[in-house]
Amino acid sequence: MVRLAPLKRNVLIKKLRKLGFEGPYIATRHEYMIKNGQKVFIPNPHKKDIGVPLVKRIIKQIGISRKDFLEL
Repeated sequence: MVRLAPLKRNVLIKKLRKLGFEGPYIATRHEYMIKNGQKVFIPNPHKKDIGVPLVKRIIKQIGISRKDFLEL
């Protein structure tokens, strides 16, 4: 199994854009990216990286394998 590591927010946004998502757009609490009506909320910009549990949740939500996500 491929191991995930914490990601910087801008790296996550670039990976989502490669998958065809547009944005990020401003919502009430968090920003989101959208593709074909599917919204993926992304964490607010913090000084720390996005943790592995949240990255796993985002990968599961967009319906892609970990391996494919890491190869982007």
